[in-house]
Amino acid sequence: MTGVLYILATPIGNLEDLTLRALRILKEVQRIACEDTRQTRKLLAHYGISKPLVSYHEHNEAAACHSLVERLLAGESVALVSDAGTPLISDPGYRIVAAARERGISVVPIPGPSALLAALSASGLPTDAFHFAGFLPAKRSRRQRLLEDLAGEPATLVCYEAPHRILETLEDIERLMGPRRVVLARELTKVHEEFLTGSPSEVRASLAARPVVKGEITLLIARAEGPLGDPTPLADAVEAAMSEGLNRMDAIKAVARRRGLAKREVYQALNRP
Repeated sequence: MTGVLYILATPIGNLEDLTLRALRILKEVQRIACEDTRQTRKLLAHYGISKPLVSYHEHNEAAACHSLVERLLAGESVALVSDAGTPLISDPGYRIVAAARERGISVVPIPGPSALLAALSASGLPTDAFHFAGFLPAKRSRRQRLLEDLAGEPATLVCYEAPHRILETLEDIERLMGPRRVVLARELTKVHEEFLTGSPSEVRASLAARPVVKGEITLLIARAEGPLGDPTPLADAVEAAMSEGLNRMDAIKAVARRRGLAKREVYQALNRP
């Protein structure tokens, strides 16, 4: 009889957020696969649990996946955890889940904390639809292209960003998406948890006034607003923008932002026969 692979969510800061079911599973499994054994040992020590740990991260995923699948086939049950939050959400784990399902191994989710859902639920932004973009690209040109593509998304945008890049990212959002509302959630569930709300430039100014920006950041961006029902043909709107001194590409970007559209949608519409 094969074992069970548990996809187990762990606290994102406050250790009291571990669910009772997760605590029971951690005590019952034969092995725990984790990103950083040091981080997971802190959690286990807090609850008086001692279990064999297997390092499972993006650099050893292929080899570790094979070894864990063999253990599961031999009857061991394994809990897959990330350093914080729900595994596979911008974290390693896809490979082993896919491999386990291909081999007929039972995969059971043990739901719990998630930074993106925690931030979204307390942000004050619409939650009926949202687009999770994961970690924004570190390279500025790639990040700007992604933001342009997401500009017309009819949903609240949620992403993760590093503290040392957040000022630059907020500047890009203001320039590429306009002064729409953003919410920055920092250090969720921890002692210094905070939410900053305002336009990208307002939130940026608040952070720039600090000696340094630290902590885990979840960034939420309001869906496009403005004259979405503007009846002016796109070609005429672009011409009007160009008459204000913009070149054609910048005019296309400006119209896309105003209409809540992706730049490519405006460009494609202008080039249809």
